[in-house]
Amino acid sequence: MNTSEVLAWPLMRNNVVREDLDVLIDYLRQPDPRLTHGPAVREFEREWAKWVGTKYCVMLNSGSSANDLTMLALRARFGEGEVIVPPLTWVSDIASVLHAGLTPVFADINPRTLGMDTEEILKKITPRTRAVFLTHILGYNALTRRLTDELARLGVPLIEDVCESHGATFEGRRCGSWGFASNFSFYYAHHLTTIEGGAVCTNDKDFYETVRMMRSHGMVREIDDPVERKAWAARHPDLNPDFIFGHAAHNMRATELQGVLGLAQLPRLDDNNEKRSRNLELFLAGLDPKKFYTEFDQTGNSNYAFTLVLREGDIALRDRVEATLKANRVEFRRGTSGGGNQLRQPYLRARFPNIVFHDYPQVEHVHFFGWYIGNYPDLDVELIPWLCSLLNAV
Repeated sequence: MNTSEVLAWPLMRNNVVREDLDVLIDYLRQPDPRLTHGPAVREFEREWAKWVGTKYCVMLNSGSSANDLTMLALRARFGEGEVIVPPLTWVSDIASVLHAGLTPVFADINPRTLGMDTEEILKKITPRTRAVFLTHILGYNALTRRLTDELARLGVPLIEDVCESHGATFEGRRCGSWGFASNFSFYYAHHLTTIEGGAVCTNDKDFYETVRMMRSHGMVREIDDPVERKAWAARHPDLNPDFIFGHAAHNMRATELQGVLGLAQLPRLDDNNEKRSRNLELFLAGLDPKKFYTEFDQTGNSNYAFTLVLREGDIALRDRVEATLKANRVEFRRGTSGGGNQLRQPYLRARFPNIVFHDYPQVEHVHFFGWYIGNYPDLDVELIPWLCSLLNAV
């Protein structure tokens, strides 16, 4: 390629293709298309659960809603207490813990995966721990056999945030199928998109039914199991069975258009993930390992965005990297997932004024000296070595 060209390299491009739009148009051309959640959402739930490898799935209007309902249902099931969370994640993970009246406890990350470090998690577990809320960052798997075994032994539920990592695997199984529950986002930039959208997956029937109720105002009529619905009605004979509210909940339903779009995108998801992973391999192999950290664990990876982290905390080099990316119109986000260390954000500083940022040195390094850059299936692979050469010369 001609490296003198001025490039426009966005974080995401062409994630909803013409064929997807045609499917939506065809759907809307029906004589009386249903728009609120219905059969298409149901079908997507079945197909997504099958793809992830779980028994149940509840589709929602966003990944943030998936976080909220998971934590609310967790609190309803296990009571108040603490949830171990990463400081490097999207805001809604930690916010959902707060919304549910639970207490977040923070654990530093492993630089090879950007997910919480197993030993840091295990050090934070107490009798008040109600769950470990593990985020799979930017397509990297954050699970270890020691973590899954220890949590099983201790009886601590694992909640997986797979919002940025559709298709990542651990020991040959997809992330999202290991935990007590898992959350997904189908936001526009993610591997599979319904523009906005999300899902909760689980193998636990009772938890599934609780989330189904909570998705729709807490209404008992949303429960799948007719025996359970009848049992609720029998316990409350003074109420209309169609209007029994079992939980103080929300309206977080998905639309039929989201279900239709998800079903249109799902058949090409695996191929797209393979392209993303090959792009990451090429990117990391092309970087100068003296300047940049390149030892990310790519096992089971389904990359969402290229991870670029300085090996040392060099402010001058950081500023030159950013100036070079801006000059060449390469879009980036400093701090990687969620903008870096959430403990530095106002909503947490106000609640935890005594937290010492430097107690989390790995997150702190990524916060100041890490970025992500767009990776997507139709990215011109010839641009990747060009970008690496550009960065290596900084």
